[in-house]
Amino acid sequence: MGWILIIVSILVVWVASLCKIFLAPSSHSKPTFLEDGPASRKRNVLLVVAHPDDESMFFSPTISYLTSRGHNLYLLCLSVGNGDGIGSIRKDELYRACAVHKVQLQQVKVFDHPDLQDGFGHVWNHDLLAKIIEEEAYSHGIDVLITFDGYGVSGHCNHGDVHYGVRKFLHDSLPRNIEAWELVSINILRKYSGPLDIWLSNLDSMRHPRGVMHCLLNEHPRKSFLAMAQHSSQWVWFRKLFVSFSSYTYVNTLRKIK
Repeated sequence: MGWILIIVSILVVWVASLCKIFLAPSSHSKPTFLEDGPASRKRNVLLVVAHPDDESMFFSPTISYLTSRGHNLYLLCLSVGNGDGIGSIRKDELYRACAVHKVQLQQVKVFDHPDLQDGFGHVWNHDLLAKIIEEEAYSHGIDVLITFDGYGVSGHCNHGDVHYGVRKFLHDSLPRNIEAWELVSINILRKYSGPLDIWLSNLDSMRHPRGVMHCLLNEHPRKSFLAMAQHSSQWVWFRKLFVSFSSYTYVNTLRKIK
């Protein structure tokens, strides 16, 4: 009897979480991310990821938030994901996914550098990453950078390297007008709690001083599934389960990089 009550309670909260996302977007807490300036000011944002499909698997709520509010989003992918020898296919899949996300394709750049190859055994040079990020940031007048945190959500070393590449750029170049944000990694129970984590993410962001963390709900999770499906070479059964149960499909918590 006790297990039945637990299961029913989880299902009730699950449904309530989905209703919060799908049926009552107006009830979401007023978003404040990048809303601290004049109302008409749109920002030039550079999202920096390691592999094709990172943008859809982990950053969908952030992309949805930025594009729906008219911010000018650039995507920098630092490898073609050639770990299985299908880099050209994965690059094309990334462009198709970006089209679903409503990211302008001329603002998507994918690198295929010999020293930035996909794989757990490939450590990426942080100096090289910082140089690439610097060139992209200054060439597009970027004033906001978004990337992984040091753990990189899944613990993939390439994700962590991208984070430290961004940090090195910020440390070495000391850009005055660029703010940087990292996607907060969470423990495995929260990670696979699906939309349930929107409550914990909201509480977590509220515990911090104003402007340090922002919780972004995905107002269009269906689009996230469609975008991830464009990565057909990666769209195997366990990734379908991941996207369905991953909290990153439904909510992103961004923390300011100091």
